[in-house]
Amino acid sequence: MTVKQLQARGVRILRLVYSDLYGVQRGKDVLLTRAAHAIGHGKPFVEAVMTIDHAHNIVSGEEDGFRDFAAVPDLSTARIDPRDPEVAVVLCDLVEVPGGAPADLDPRGALKRVVARLEKRGLRPVAAHELEFYLLGRDPDGVGGLAPLPMRDSCVYTVGPLADPTGIARRMFDACEAFGLDPISMAQEYGHAQHEINLTHGPAVEASDRAFLFKSLIKEMAAAEGVVATFMGMPVDGDESSGFHLHVSLVDKAGKNRLDQPRGKAGLSDLAYHFTAGVIAHGRGLSGVLNPTVNAYKRIINGGLSPKFANWGHDNRMAMVRFCTERGAATRVEVRNGDGSANPYLVTAAVLAAGLDGIERKLEPPAPVEGNFYEGPEDLLGEPLPTSLGEALDALEADAVLTEALGARLSETYLRNKRYELDRWNAHLNRLTAWEMDEYADAL
Repeated sequence: MTVKQLQARGVRILRLVYSDLYGVQRGKDVLLTRAAHAIGHGKPFVEAVMTIDHAHNIVSGEEDGFRDFAAVPDLSTARIDPRDPEVAVVLCDLVEVPGGAPADLDPRGALKRVVARLEKRGLRPVAAHELEFYLLGRDPDGVGGLAPLPMRDSCVYTVGPLADPTGIARRMFDACEAFGLDPISMAQEYGHAQHEINLTHGPAVEASDRAFLFKSLIKEMAAAEGVVATFMGMPVDGDESSGFHLHVSLVDKAGKNRLDQPRGKAGLSDLAYHFTAGVIAHGRGLSGVLNPTVNAYKRIINGGLSPKFANWGHDNRMAMVRFCTERGAATRVEVRNGDGSANPYLVTAAVLAAGLDGIERKLEPPAPVEGNFYEGPEDLLGEPLPTSLGEALDALEADAVLTEALGARLSETYLRNKRYELDRWNAHLNRLTAWEMDEYADAL
């Protein structure tokens, strides 16, 4: 939208937003009547915002004097907030100050660079993001803990009042549509108070924009109603995990899906197999991006449908990479080992970079897995995926294809942030726990 169009719609405030390295929304509100300079030159932010962790610790940035970058609004992304029509949310590209070159810590910029590489080969990546989330309420005893919202323990794929007695999920679904996020379906997932809202496919950057805004919208709407929406992989002991499934296809300039080949093996093109082989070859390094928290590995260890090996299969939800059954324009791969907490921009960029490496090197995938392959010979399982954050970060650091695709400085900063987070977790493990007191105090 143009400024005049926004004014005609009654917009008073531009909410300039962008993703930090964790996928958390950052930004500033600017009065539309005073936004000319911000629109033309961007709004400055201290670059160290990319190193602030979830506990608000600044991990790094002082070595550069806490310098600035600028967030330049992309008015083509402007969306009027259905909850407050005087606010238009606008995604920003991050640029260096001074000079205006693309900032090397911008997750959206990293995705744009990978997309540009594919486009040079005549391929336009199309993506769709499936994200599951839990709705949690405060424990009634007031101790501050979180538990799934009390509701009927309905079954997976239940819809309507049985799955959503308060109507909060329905209000979220409606808000996604009003906000231009293109939702296509919603249902209860396997977990108690776990939901999934699916977004339609689109060009990789645009689809990732919608996934990023979707996560922010869901969390904000939950907070406004006094509950917590979380995309973390394993938020409830003994219940199901929340995944991040990424669907990818590649189309040419004429709009033909280049993964589809009716005369090819299983109706797939050589390009499809090369792309899949690349994703599998970089499976361990991808884990550092797709599974970015300590909690994510509880999902991998305990989650029933969480992939544990770098492999692929035809319509097999136990595999890391699944070829869906549709062919023609809908031919696509589904990368299934992502954790709901992951950054949509970095997930999409890393998977595309891995697949592109497979295309460039014409890699061939191993034989597809079938059925419950965990009960078969171990040599057919594929390479084991990391089972801890530390192992995954080491694998990512060792994967030059992925770190170069994301950008050297972005990768370095991301790894530093995550290792700081891991150090905090390890320090926490040394604290006295309630389990130890329950287990030992009376008995020993």
